[in-house]
Amino acid sequence: MGAVPEPHAGWTFLTNHARVLAAIADDPSTRIRDIAAHCRLTERAVQRIIADLEEAGYLSHTRQGRSNTYRIEPGTPLRHPAEAGLTVATLLAALAQHDEQRGKQPF
Repeated sequence: MGAVPEPHAGWTFLTNHARVLAAIADDPSTRIRDIAAHCRLTERAVQRIIADLEEAGYLSHTRQGRSNTYRIEPGTPLRHPAEAGLTVATLLAALAQHDEQRGKQPF
């Protein structure tokens, strides 16, 4: 395998919104603090992203005591015209498959 390229400022292949959504898919009762640590974002940024996802209909939450449980709407189509016909479920399945394969590779 080739060397892993160093990260460059300015762009990444996955958006922070996709990272937050994937973290929630992994654990729907996860705390904002934990999402922020996992995604390497501030808690405030995660709050804004969650608000964006809820406003767009990708995500909803229910309050349980002092915490939230999130529900992803898997049939919601992705926003970009190039992904016409693809849903949140498709994106999350691809990310899960990648994580599964990554776990099998030696490092």
